[in-house]
Amino acid sequence: MRIGHGYDAHRFDEERPLYLGGVPISETGGLLGHSDADVALHALMDAMLGALALGDIGKFFPPTDATWKDVRSTELLRIVCKKIAEAGYTLGNADITVVAQKPRLSPYIDRMRRAIADVAGTEISNISVKATTTERMGFTGREEGIAAEAVCLLYKNK
Repeated sequence: MRIGHGYDAHRFDEERPLYLGGVPISETGGLLGHSDADVALHALMDAMLGALALGDIGKFFPPTDATWKDVRSTELLRIVCKKIAEAGYTLGNADITVVAQKPRLSPYIDRMRRAIADVAGTEISNISVKATTTERMGFTGREEGIAAEAVCLLYKNK
């Protein structure tokens, strides 16, 4: 088995829609990024790629490549899952923490878990998504953006 860790952060951009964990969230503006800037999925993909020492999402989906402009991160996750499978591994489980002062994410957690599980081809029980604030400290506390961390376990296929 292999363990990976990922982190991502993006600043708010009120002109864009917000996607977190593959789910549209309407309470606030979106995040600035080349793709849809879904920090939860970006952190997860970095964890998965890192577990196999394949690099990070910037290596596979560089912001200089127009192919990935405004693409949904669920599509990027499909590609990463395929790369993981091609390397002979399967996602065992993933644990994602979204750090945001706003919006309140608890109403969306189960939908995020389902969306991630569906794209990754695993059971929802293998996907954990949590949300926390920083008690108004730092850039997330000042409501300048959102961050996420993820860890995952990959199993070698038999």
